[in-house]
Amino acid sequence: MRIAVVAVGLAGLTAVLAPLQLLAMRFQWPLARRLPFLWHRVAARLCGMRVHVRGQAESGRPLLIAANHQSWADIVALGSVMPLSFIAKSEVGTWPVFSVLARLQRTVFVTRGERRQTGRQAASIAERLRTGDVMVLFAEGTTSDGNRVLPFKTALFGAAQAALRGAGQDRVLIQPVAVAYTQAHGLPLGFHGRPLAAWPGHVALMPHLLAFLRCGAVDVEVSFGDPVEFSEGSDRKIVARRCEAGVRVMLEASLYGRRPQESIAKHGDGT
Repeated sequence: MRIAVVAVGLAGLTAVLAPLQLLAMRFQWPLARRLPFLWHRVAARLCGMRVHVRGQAESGRPLLIAANHQSWADIVALGSVMPLSFIAKSEVGTWPVFSVLARLQRTVFVTRGERRQTGRQAASIAERLRTGDVMVLFAEGTTSDGNRVLPFKTALFGAAQAALRGAGQDRVLIQPVAVAYTQAHGLPLGFHGRPLAAWPGHVALMPHLLAFLRCGAVDVEVSFGDPVEFSEGSDRKIVARRCEAGVRVMLEASLYGRRPQESIAKHGDGT
């Protein structure tokens, strides 16, 4: 019964907002950034996600968010916090239903593992950054089990470099963000309970989605770290490592209560 209510609610919400979003995208209205934010706010409530925010989103632009990734639910959680768009693997653009939602979200699709396309893809992301869009990079390149942060891939951090070129920018801000699933029905999920939210690639999507929706009361912490300034002389590998370290500290703080005295990811390029 609960799953049917959620499905009908999401379908109705999408039916109402999608035509307006298509018009906003067609005519490049600022509303195109706000409508997905509204969709995610309502969708989070319908899905039973209680999103708690720690820290503050950076107000400066251009801004690239480097986040950990566990599940499709990350998109709803992050999208309910602020207006933003996502960088997703090209396969998402072929998934039924999810591909439509991703396009309405103004997602940038990238093909991983093809170096000849990396420059073009980075330029596309950079153009969005230059026009003021906040872009989310799931920097691990895959989904984790929710208990740890996987090594960050550095290739698409090149979008920050591309944004500097041709736009007269002296720096791009990269903000580390951690998403942590902490409780279900008020009880700690724990190490073995995290798969309720985490969706590793070998798990079928629909059973996982239905189990999550059936639960109906999941607490999510979204933690914002201190942004890293990426300048022309910055080393993207060093910046990626600093963002990874910052996300790891924040994830452990959310999962295990280890609140750091001082954030690892400080302003500067880490050199």
